[in-house]
Amino acid sequence: MADDIKTYKAERYNRRTITRILTDVFKDNPMKDYSFEDLAALLGIEDSGSKEMLQLVVSELESSERITKNSSGNYQAVIKTGVVIGVLDLLRKGQAFVLPENSDIEIFIPTENLHNGLHGDQVEVSLYAGSKHGKQEGEVVRIIKRARTTFVGTIEKNKNFAFLIANHKTMPYDIFIPLNKLMKAQSGDKAVARITEWPEDAKNPIGEIIEVLGSTGDNETEMHAILSEFELPYNFPKEVLEEADKLDSGITSEEIAKRRDMRDVTTFTIDPKDAKDFDDAISCRKLKNGNWEIGVHIADVSFYIEEGSKLDEDALSRGTSVYLVDRVVPMLPEKLCNGICSLRQDEDKLTFSAVFELNDKAEVLNQWFGKTVIRSNRRFCYEEAQEIIEGNDGDFKEEILQCWKLAKILRDERFKNGSISFERSEIKFDIDENGKPLRVYFKESKEANWLVEEFMLLANKSVAAFIGKQKDKNHPPKTFVYRIHDEPDLEKLSNFQKFIGKFGYSINMKSDEMISRTLNELLTKLKGQKEQEVISSLAIRSMAKAIYSTDNIGHYGLGFEFYTHFTSPIRRYPDLMVHRLLFSYLNGEKSASKSYYEGLCKHCSEREYLAVQAERASDKYKEVEFMRDHLGEQYDALISGITEWGIYCELEENKIEGMIPMRDLDDDFYMFDEENYCLIGHYTKKKYQLGDKLQIKIARANLERKQLDFVLATSEKHIETDPDKADELARKKNPRNIASVAEPKKKKKKSGKGKGGKALKKMKKHSHKNKQKKAE
Repeated sequence: MADDIKTYKAERYNRRTITRILTDVFKDNPMKDYSFEDLAALLGIEDSGSKEMLQLVVSELESSERITKNSSGNYQAVIKTGVVIGVLDLLRKGQAFVLPENSDIEIFIPTENLHNGLHGDQVEVSLYAGSKHGKQEGEVVRIIKRARTTFVGTIEKNKNFAFLIANHKTMPYDIFIPLNKLMKAQSGDKAVARITEWPEDAKNPIGEIIEVLGSTGDNETEMHAILSEFELPYNFPKEVLEEADKLDSGITSEEIAKRRDMRDVTTFTIDPKDAKDFDDAISCRKLKNGNWEIGVHIADVSFYIEEGSKLDEDALSRGTSVYLVDRVVPMLPEKLCNGICSLRQDEDKLTFSAVFELNDKAEVLNQWFGKTVIRSNRRFCYEEAQEIIEGNDGDFKEEILQCWKLAKILRDERFKNGSISFERSEIKFDIDENGKPLRVYFKESKEANWLVEEFMLLANKSVAAFIGKQKDKNHPPKTFVYRIHDEPDLEKLSNFQKFIGKFGYSINMKSDEMISRTLNELLTKLKGQKEQEVISSLAIRSMAKAIYSTDNIGHYGLGFEFYTHFTSPIRRYPDLMVHRLLFSYLNGEKSASKSYYEGLCKHCSEREYLAVQAERASDKYKEVEFMRDHLGEQYDALISGITEWGIYCELEENKIEGMIPMRDLDDDFYMFDEENYCLIGHYTKKKYQLGDKLQIKIARANLERKQLDFVLATSEKHIETDPDKADELARKKNPRNIASVAEPKKKKKKSGKGKGGKALKKMKKHSHKNKQKKAE
C-alpha cells in the first residue's frame, strides 16, 4: 500500500483525496497504528501546506470517531464493540462482510455466524472485541430487511420433496420446496421460488414455486430466467396495457398552436436497421445570416404519460428498457414506444426540442428549449447515412454532410477538452427463429454513429447547463437530474499505471487534464496491439461508474461540467424526469423537492445496474451456446485476467472469454502473484501474464452457469465434444453447493412432528446426498 501511495504527486492532493486514501489505509490495516510522520511519508507529503491539510483530515477522522490516538500517541482505526447495522456482502468463496452504515471499516462475519443471512440483507451485527483474522469480527443477530426473497433456479424433484437449485451466484443455499408447493413443476424445469420461512436450525430455507418458466435450455425460458434472476419484468400488467390503449394518438390543432411548428424544416432520424422506437430526430437548415440551425427533437413522452398514473408508476418501477441478445424488453408498452411516441417517417409528432444556432466553426451562438411539433422526412439507418458521408448520393445529402461536418468539429473539440475515448469492440449475434446464435460479429461504430452521438451530447450538456448555471442570490440552485461521473480513484489509477508500465506505457497523473489527455493518447497507441483489449478493459475498471444524482459534480469521462440525460425518454425514466423538470422551470414554476428526486435518481441508477447485469448475462449465455458447437476446437487467445482460481482468456477471433481452471494447469504447482498480475510455476518458473498469447481448446461449455472452460492446446486432457455429454460432465465437475455456509445450532432432539419437522428431516437427507456427490 505504501509503495502505491508514494507514486502520487503532492500537488494532486486535495482534502477529499487525502480523506479517501487515509480511510482506505486504516480500513485495510485496522490492527496497525501510525504516527503523523508515518502518514505523511505514506502519502509522500513534505511541504508545510500539504502537512497542514493532512493534519486537518486526521483531526476530522478523529472527531468523527473513525480513528483514535492510542497511548503511544499514534493513530489507529476505532475498533468498536456493541451493535451496528449494515448490508451483508456474501462473496463467492463463502466469506461474508458487513459494511456498517456511516463507516468505511468492514466487519468480517465468520460463516458460522451468518445465521441465515443472505447477500444484500440489511442486518444487525454484534461486534467482537478481539480478532483472529486481523479484521474486526462480528455476528449477525437480526435480519432487519431481506434484499430479496425470490430466486430463479432449476427444479430437482424427488419422490417426497423437491429443491430449487438457485442460479444466483451469491445464493449458496438450495431452497426446499414441499411437493404441494411445486405448481406442477418437474425436474429440469426453470422456475421462480419465494422463500416463505427459514427455521433457525434448518440448513436450507423453505419456499414455494410462484412461477414455472419452462424447460431448461429453451430460449424463451432462459431469457425469462435471466430477467427474473435480476428481478426485471418481461410483460406488462393488464391495467397498464389498458391505460395505454385508451391514449389518443391524434394531435389537435389546439395543441399544435401551443408549440413551435417545425414541420417545414428538413428532419430525419438515424437508427439501427432493426430499430422500431425512434425517440430522437435531427433537423437542419441554413439561416439567412449564413449560420446553421440544428434541432435535436426528442419524443414528448411526458405529454402522454401523466405523473402518478399506472403507466408512469410502471415505467418508474422498470427504470429503463432492457436489451437482451434476441429482444428488447421496453420500458413503455408497444403502443407508446413503437407507435404514438416513435418519430416515424411522414407522421406528425409531438416533441421536446433543443434548437441551436451554430456557425461554421460549430460554435453555439444561440439556443432554445421548448415543445415542438415535427414531421420526419426520412428514416435513415446508420449504413445509409454512412454511405452518404463516404461520398455516395442519397436523400438530403447536403443536410447529412453539413451535420457531419459540424459534428466532427464538436467531437474533436470534446476530446481536446478532456473527453476520454473508450471505444471497445461490441459483440453481436445473428440468431435464428429459435434464438440459436449462428454467427458472431463486431458492431462497428462509424461517422454516422458519431454524427448522432455528438448532437445528442450537445443537447444533454446544454440542457443541464441551462438549469445548473442559473444563479439566484436569494434561492439555492433548482433541483435537477444530472448524469454524473466522478473523477477516477487515484489508488486504482496508480495500480493501473504500474500494470501498463510492464508493457512500456504510462499516463501522466499530475492533474485531471493530464490524466484524460495521456489516457486518450494511450488508447490511440493501443489500437491494433495484442494488449489493446486487456488494457482498455482495465482502464475502464479504474474509472468510477456514472450514476444519476441531483448533486452535480460534472461528468469526468466526457469532460463536461454539466450533463444530463434528455434524449431518450422512451427507454430511460430519468429522461422523462428531466423533461418534466425542464418544462416546469421554463414555465416559471418553483424548484421541485430535492429529496424526492434524489430518491428517484438512486432508484433509476439501481435499475440501470440490474439491466446492465441482465444484458451481460444474456450475452454470456449466447456466447457459451455458440461455442458449445465448437468443443475440442483450437483457437488463438490472449490472457485477459489472472486470478488464484485460473486464467481468463479472450479468443482473438471473436473476443469471447473463458477460463483455464487452475485444476487443469497440472504440469506444475502455480502461485498467484497478485502484484504483477501473473501465475508462476513453483518448479518450472513458467509464467502466465496478462496480455500473453496462448493456444487453447474449448473444453467445456456449461450453459447453466454461463461458463466456458478452456484447456491449453498442448494439454493431453480428454475433451468431450458431444454437447449433451459435456453438460453431464460439467455438472459432475461442478456440483452445486448445498447449505455450505452455516451449520444449524445443536438443540434438543425433535420428534420430527409438527411444523417443519418433516421438511427438516428431508433437508438433512438431501444434504447428506449432496456430500456423497461431492465425494464422488
